Amino acid sequence: MSSLLQGPRGRRLCLELAMELDQDIRIAVFHLGYNLDPGAGTSRRLLTMNPSGEAPPPPPEPTVDELAALITSLDLQTITTKLIHHALQRAVDTARYWQEPDGEDVLAATEEITESLAHIAKSLKGKPATQWWDQNALPGQWAIDWRAEADPAPLPRNPQHTLAEWARKERAEEIRAAKERPQDPDANFSGEWWSIPHGLIHTVARIPDGLGLVEDSLGWEEATVIPVAGTGRILEISTEEDWIKLCRDFPLEVTASRRHDWFRTTGRHGRWVIPDWERAAKEWDAVHLTVAGYLSTAGRPLRTDEDTASVIAGWDPGSTIWLTDVARETEGPRQFWHRPHNQDLWQMVPAG
Repeated sequence: MSSLLQGPRGRRLCLELAMELDQDIRIAVFHLGYNLDPGAGTSRRLLTMNPSGEAPPPPPEPTVDELAALITSLDLQTITTKLIHHALQRAVDTARYWQEPDGEDVLAATEEITESLAHIAKSLKGKPATQWWDQNALPGQWAIDWRAEADPAPLPRNPQHTLAEWARKERAEEIRAAKERPQDPDANFSGEWWSIPHGLIHTVARIPDGLGLVEDSLGWEEATVIPVAGTGRILEISTEEDWIKLCRDFPLEVTASRRHDWFRTTGRHGRWVIPDWERAAKEWDAVHLTVAGYLSTAGRPLRTDEDTASVIAGWDPGSTIWLTDVARETEGPRQFWHRPHNQDLWQMVPAG
């Protein structure tokens, strides 16, 4: 599990676990993260008044070294499956590739805190809740349609057309961005930031886990879950080398269209590529991102050659993208799930 700390999502997972285990750590992270957040403002400050109506002097704020000591001294015997899943969901929820990392992510990336999180990462190895993080794509999976039972829809078909249209739009956007946007990475421009195409069959192995592990979620509260089976040539993305090779084999230049967003989220200025998914479909039927691969790689610049890098962005952990027409809905029944408003727990709606 040492690779967890290489990626911002893996570091955030460990930091979230530390906060779940100790309230003093949560308070320290709140204060230190606030000071490191690029969008810091007064909204996160909690002011209390004494009987005279005056604000009392603020308590001394913790230091990074003090927080690191608290994390290092944690008793990890109380880590449960529920806490691990909640921390994983929080790590996914807080991913953002269109602006600077939040203060907690910046804090987790400091040398002192990363080193202190090492024993948390190590403790996760072998736990039942993490066994599926390295799991390859399974023949039977689930597609999620974020619509209610009363509004069913068939699975998307004709991936060849979808990918051709995606590639055409990506190249057109790159040409337009090169003409219209400045090369200064600090310029206030934003646009496409995803690394993957949309409109294809996209599946997850586990329900209800997959309902909560969604980057940039729109807060859906209804979902139709569709049983899907697919086989073929499936590429596993479990390390940065897997993604780098895919980008090298099928590079698509996206420097102009991703420059500003990916500079903000990674701090790197240079050329950018993503896989040309239309070309990749000639060799691969599907590509699966393991949870472990996501936690160690998503959101950081992955160097593909001397002056070029890529980012895995907008791809949910443990999910599979089907590039060719080999995935089919199976005979098993569709399931309908509901999440009560402002709650995290999904509940299956009884059939009938």
